[in-house]
Amino acid sequence: MGAVVRWLFAPVPRGRVAAFRTLVYAFVALDLVVFTPWVRAHANTPAELYHPLLIGRLLPLPTPTPLLVHAVFWALLALSVAAATGRAPRLLGWTVFALYFEWMVVAMSYGKVDHDRFGLLVALALLPTVGRARHGDPTPTEKGGWALRLTQVAVICTYFLAAWAKLRFGGLDWATSSVLARAILRRGTDLADVIAQVPYLLVVSQLGILAFELLSPLVFALRGRWRYACVAFFYAFHLATFATITISFAPHLVAMAAFLPLERVRPVAWLTGRLRRRREPAPT
Repeated sequence: MGAVVRWLFAPVPRGRVAAFRTLVYAFVALDLVVFTPWVRAHANTPAELYHPLLIGRLLPLPTPTPLLVHAVFWALLALSVAAATGRAPRLLGWTVFALYFEWMVVAMSYGKVDHDRFGLLVALALLPTVGRARHGDPTPTEKGGWALRLTQVAVICTYFLAAWAKLRFGGLDWATSSVLARAILRRGTDLADVIAQVPYLLVVSQLGILAFELLSPLVFALRGRWRYACVAFFYAFHLATFATITISFAPHLVAMAAFLPLERVRPVAWLTGRLRRRREPAPT
């Protein structure tokens, strides 16, 4: 039990939490205007088509109206940008989580439920618990380690439970079915058309996807460069998915950054240094 607790609360630099927090909240703002602007259309969708998710029925959450949807959109857009600065991390963090949670309930209560948002929602729920963190701060924090670790677990659960769903509803026949062929017919790219012409390659790909998802928890057994290489493979998998059947897992990819040493990425410090060097007089 003690080893599990130490693993869950393994400290990370506060700078990593600060960078991850900025990335997550900046993505929320981007998500509203780039990836899920279609959610605003539910403001004018007939109320009888609204079938809330289980959590929407338990709370219960109100039926979307034009006022509700537009208010959540504009408030979430402004507050997520503010939260990305690191100010008032608990107040802004909890507010952004609540608003984005409602935004997702509105998005997914009309017959379509995406599974690429789970890790991002977990990150939004945990980041407010960490408190203040500055970019570049090397001070270790157990609270930050707990937040990032559980986000990592949520990311891997997304893979493993996807494989479990395939086996639960499709059985072993899923691996030899025509699921990728149908996806290519519906939304395939020119690259996918080339791949589809190679005999048995789609079946091999499906076997590989199933094995990859089932074995994804092994990333926690890896250390150092091997773990980063594994995470790079995860990103490459999603890049290939988008390049062939144009399915984007952008929220999931953002949450997966919890595996990375983000404290080394300091764009503000880099830009400040560049500006300072430009202002310095040239040596004579």
